[in-house]
Amino acid sequence: MNRVLIDTDVILDFLFDKKPFSENAAKVLALCESKEITGFITSVIISNVYYLLRQTATHEKVIEKLTQLISILDVLTTDKNTIIQALNSDFRDFEDALQNFSAELNGQIDLIITRNVKDFKNSKIGVMTPGNFVKTIISDI
Repeated sequence: MNRVLIDTDVILDFLFDKKPFSENAAKVLALCESKEITGFITSVIISNVYYLLRQTATHEKVIEKLTQLISILDVLTTDKNTIIQALNSDFRDFEDALQNFSAELNGQIDLIITRNVKDFKNSKIGVMTPGNFVKTIISDI
């Protein structure tokens, strides 16, 4: 479980300090920063996070936050085939489908970390909440 896709909700929990979820989100991102795991996001996540942060902060502040974020996370590719797979999938949430198929396209993602595990029930990749992931990693160390 060294290569993980971190879902939008986990990023937002951290950036908006949504209690009680922000603590585990911060731990996941700290593991990425320390390079104990490799974290990934998609361009869709960046776009959505920009839009939501921009509601409460200036463009410059949002760009600063996103720059910090991508300094510790890698960005997965989303191509035309990924979009077609997402459009034709059984996922009820299109954004989740895009993220899932971007992770599948990469071929090396071990796990998707999200609070909305049920939204990824059709994923071929393992799915875990941030809290369960943190517990698993700590027990493996």
